[in-house]
Amino acid sequence: MAEEANPFESLQEYVGDAAAYLGVGEGLLTRLQNPERVLETNLTIELDDGGLETVRAYRSQFNDDRGPYKGGIRYHPDVTRDEVKALSGWMAYKCAVVDVPYGGGKGGIALDPRSFSTGELERITRAFATELRPLVGPDTDIAAPDVNTGQREMNWIKDTYETLEGTTAPGVVTGKGIESGGSEGRLEATGRSVMLTAREAFRYRETPLDGVTVAVQGYGNAGAVAARLLDEEGADVVAVSDSTGAVHDPDGLDAQMVKEHKKETGSVTGYVDAAEELTGEGLLTLDVDLLIPAALENAIDETLAEEVRADVIVEAANGPLTPAADDILIERDVSVFPDVLANAGGVTVSYFEWVQNRQRFYWDERRVNDELETVIVDAFDRLIEVFEEYDLPNLRTAAYAVAIDRVVNAHAEGGTWP
Repeated sequence: MAEEANPFESLQEYVGDAAAYLGVGEGLLTRLQNPERVLETNLTIELDDGGLETVRAYRSQFNDDRGPYKGGIRYHPDVTRDEVKALSGWMAYKCAVVDVPYGGGKGGIALDPRSFSTGELERITRAFATELRPLVGPDTDIAAPDVNTGQREMNWIKDTYETLEGTTAPGVVTGKGIESGGSEGRLEATGRSVMLTAREAFRYRETPLDGVTVAVQGYGNAGAVAARLLDEEGADVVAVSDSTGAVHDPDGLDAQMVKEHKKETGSVTGYVDAAEELTGEGLLTLDVDLLIPAALENAIDETLAEEVRADVIVEAANGPLTPAADDILIERDVSVFPDVLANAGGVTVSYFEWVQNRQRFYWDERRVNDELETVIVDAFDRLIEVFEEYDLPNLRTAAYAVAIDRVVNAHAEGGTWP
């Protein structure tokens, strides 16, 4: 296994590669490759047994040339400053790819949520919200769920902010529960955009989705939803994995039943209708038409890239391929549809939620899904236009070229002062 890539350095490389085709100057490139500010703070809370626990937390605000900072908050023991910086940059360019008027932000707390009670997690979340208070707001920086966070944590952040500010501001976070101002369709949005990207990818290749074989690495919300929706479109989901292992059946799995099994047991392994169990790495090298990495970053490095046998990769996770893996997959003629398009459904429907919060007028799920499909298909079409027009080496570079062009134009229109 090759040495794990630094995600922030990967982001900077992707931005640099695309910026070179656009003729971006060195001074502006530095701005495009680095966050504007990063909050790094220690949170100390009282545990249920009366002891104290201190955890490290971060919030990176990458770029706000196109609108307020926007991005999720994750709880994971491997959260680092560089990871959060990278994720905030990916969010800035993701919003630009789908032309949502946001900048990029990201937050994280270095902890394993399984080690804390619900009450302890609430105290940690509210402590973080208190630290974030001067930096966030509906027009400033809008948080959302990410790895190991969801509606519950967003509701806590919203309540803390509103209580301290003495106001009602549902738009300070997205991904909330419906009764707290959340949007219909938000829970499935990321998985839905993965399905839409895959559908358009195979249309572009002049191949119908019907009968396409699919492997999904990572069976959390995004991976499981994408699997179910692809199944409904006629694809054959033949393998799925989570952190415990993988299950495989060349005749196809029932994506929804696997999800139910995981909900009941905590794992996809042991699913009785699977033909065999694999390692997570084994899933990544299966001979399938479509591979969906939907776990964490750096899942496929240059070593694994040599063994990938999928024809198409659609990235549901952020940064699942290292730059070195990208280079190898280009040589091997594997089509990679990048994260900044494929998983942009979450931030797109977060934008819809924010709009509904501002208007105090809420949409039904059908409208949300229809609007999301329009955004993703339009973004896909623009990506292909730029890819072909500039004869770019891969679709990732094309996506960043689209995004950087929009950010650069917004920056130019705003001017530089004093």
